Amino acid sequence: MKYTENALSIFALGGINEIGKNMYVVQYEDDIFIIDCGGKFPDESLLGIDLIIPDITYLEENQDKIRALIVTHGHEDHIGGIPYFLRKLNVPIYATRFTLGLIELKIDEHRLRGDSKLITIDSNSRLEFGSVEISFFKVSHSIPDCLGIVFHTPEGNVVHTGDFKFDLTPANNQYADIHKMAEIGQQGVLVLISESTNAERKGLTPSEQMVGSHMDEAFIKARGKIFISTFASNVNRVQQVVESALRTNRKLALLGRSMVNVVNVAIERGYLNVPEGMLIDASEVDKLPAEKVAILCTGSQGEPMAALSRLASGNFRDVAIYPGDTVILAASPIPGNEKDVSKIIDNLFQIGAKVIYGSGSTTGMHVSGHGYQEDLKLMLTLMKPTYFIPIHGEYRMLHHHRMLGESVGVEKGNTFIIKNGDVVDIKNGTARQTRSVPSGDTYVDGIGVGDVGDIVLRDRKQLSEDGMLVIVITISKGDRKIISGPDTITRGFVYARDSDEMLKEVNRLVTKSVNDMHAENIRQWNVMKQNIKKSVGQYLFTQTKRKPMILPIIIEI
Repeated sequence: MKYTENALSIFALGGINEIGKNMYVVQYEDDIFIIDCGGKFPDESLLGIDLIIPDITYLEENQDKIRALIVTHGHEDHIGGIPYFLRKLNVPIYATRFTLGLIELKIDEHRLRGDSKLITIDSNSRLEFGSVEISFFKVSHSIPDCLGIVFHTPEGNVVHTGDFKFDLTPANNQYADIHKMAEIGQQGVLVLISESTNAERKGLTPSEQMVGSHMDEAFIKARGKIFISTFASNVNRVQQVVESALRTNRKLALLGRSMVNVVNVAIERGYLNVPEGMLIDASEVDKLPAEKVAILCTGSQGEPMAALSRLASGNFRDVAIYPGDTVILAASPIPGNEKDVSKIIDNLFQIGAKVIYGSGSTTGMHVSGHGYQEDLKLMLTLMKPTYFIPIHGEYRMLHHHRMLGESVGVEKGNTFIIKNGDVVDIKNGTARQTRSVPSGDTYVDGIGVGDVGDIVLRDRKQLSEDGMLVIVITISKGDRKIISGPDTITRGFVYARDSDEMLKEVNRLVTKSVNDMHAENIRQWNVMKQNIKKSVGQYLFTQTKRKPMILPIIIEI
């Protein structure tokens, strides 16, 4: 069967074989719909990089076909890339009230509000774009106002679940609309696109209510100040902290810019109920008895500049942790952050604080917002899809999700485990994956977006490992002889005073290289620089077993 441009196409530009950077695309004929636009934080190998966002080359090349960016919920891995996306593509953004509040914070920070078109939707909204109609359904997650999406196309219905779990006693009373999901399944689902984060974990995800009772217990037992660190966006968890503080007659202070911003948005839009007079400024904490104060702060992932990290190292201006204070980490580390979190926990124990951390039944201060195996199987059973595309996870998670799908009736061969950029085309009810579109990582470094590539990162890695050597020579324009130098400057390679003989030999080798090329009448600067790099590099490696970056600078007078 020949597949043409007017097939239904589904692909990811981020979020597959990784945690974070979520961006998915559903295209029918000349209508492109984007789902989410997230970022992810770099690992330690990406020196100096602040954020990683999806490569949107395909969308830029087809911008006249883009109808909407639809955002499922307000977590960073789903909205973090929006300001950078809007600089290149001014597309209408559809999201719920709370999610839009968080997006507005971001675009205001980047001064993009004037040009942006933000449209509020809810689970009852219906959008029409030519032959495609879009509807929504409520899902439970660890942030308010989360949606799943249904694309009603002439080919059939495509369902994107968003991030979800089935919490029958949610802390915010935002129940998953299981009846509506069942109705969607009854109508027929051609493709289900479903998240896979916890596909390896057996059972059902514990309810958020479990955290509330453990939080109360910790507050009752605590004698000094209580510090609680969690994701600012986990408004359900913040509400539980507010209620525990109220029950134990404690005032609440907020530390960290994102915590203050998100709490303000949540209060203003009615998603967080904080009694009047409960919130106090950080400067008031030390004026009250320790047992009358709780402090809610950012930094649960070990971020070095976040409030908890600065508190743990004694570098926060207005507030300090003292022996006997209680510190609660009400979030589990994202994969890759474990080392940073462990370091902070060590520092807190050294101060003498009582530290409560870890998830599950041991401490009960955190439950996942993502469905375990039984939640994922329930979604698959409700939707009964013909085709299944697991997303939002590393390869092993996608693999386990495929096995779960097959265990509840998805036909073998009808699950597509794809990579970012792989396109699943569906025509006349038959799906194939035979082509791909450009995809990859775009690095944000300071105000630069996409201007740092592999070569720059390779240079940074070399500089960080072996340092650099700058060799400055002044050459006569007329007879091509050395007038002054070579002068050698070293940074991060060796201490110059302790390596006098070696650097003298470097200067001798440089002089010899220049004189040899003069004798052979070689005048090209690039050839001269390459020869200097080669001779000096070989010598330094034999002496030190290091490969510093060598930068010859030739000045002609």
